[in-house]
Formats: sequence, structure tokens, C-alpha cells
Amino acid sequence: MTNNIETTEVQEKKQYIVVKLGSEQYGIDISYVDNIVRMQKITRVPKAQPYFKGIINLRGEIVPVMSIRLKMGFEDDTFTNASRIIILKIEEQGKIGVIVDEVREVVNLGPDEIDKPSHDTKDGKNTFINGIGKNGNELISIFELSAVIDEN
Repeated sequence: MTNNIETTEVQEKKQYIVVKLGSEQYGIDISYVDNIVRMQKITRVPKAQPYFKGIINLRGEIVPVMSIRLKMGFEDDTFTNASRIIILKIEEQGKIGVIVDEVREVVNLGPDEIDKPSHDTKDGKNTFINGIGKNGNELISIFELSAVIDEN
């Protein structure tokens, strides 16, 4: 019986890849991450939403790439040597790439280390975040990936 309880506690912690967008840190649930690749040539697609940057060829597979910055209403991406495209594997949509300024680390966060945001604000950016993780004295906004990659 005791062994079963310990197993449950271990499973509750989730791994998140911590990325930077500007000066803010965000967490992406690692279970959705398929790959992390360096910036490469992105082929534009005519008449696409402004946040949809285009497509890349990833080892023979065409993957759409979007800017989380533009989707959330931030200023456009500035590419540096630290910029990366995180390839997410979402069941309904297949693979999609999201551009981040930098990939920092992988952290383990349990439910007790994540506060749910208050959704009483009318700020649209809130819908992209489903919690605030506390890693030591750093705060990490946890992405609600379904809202981030939604076509609307």
C-alpha cells in the first residue's frame, strides 16, 4: 500500500522545457515536444495569418512554423544564435513548429509548485497560460498549448 502512494507522487511531477520569449520564461509540457531544431530557412505561405511564419522541411517532412510572440501580441521575433524551433506533436494537428528566443533547461514541477492563474482578467494573453510554475525563486508561465496553436 505504501509503495503505491509513493509511485503516485512521483508520477504527479511533470517535465517542462523552459524557453525564453523576450525576458519572460515559459514552460512547455515535454510530452508534446517532438524535437528542437536550430533556426533554418522558413518558406513563407501566401495569405497566412501574420503569426504563421511558413513551413520548414524537417528531414523530408513539411512542418508549419508559427511565432508564439506574434500570436500572443508581442513584438516580432528577432533571430539570434540562441533562437530555436520547437517541434510539437499534437494529436489533432500533427506536428507544428513554434519559434522561441532560447531554450533554457528542463524542470520537473509537481502540482504543488504550479499556481493556477486567476482568469478574471479580460486580458487575452491569459488564455495562453494555464499556470505559473515556481522553480526555486524563478517563475515560469506554463503554456496552454491548445490555445497557443489554435487557428483562431
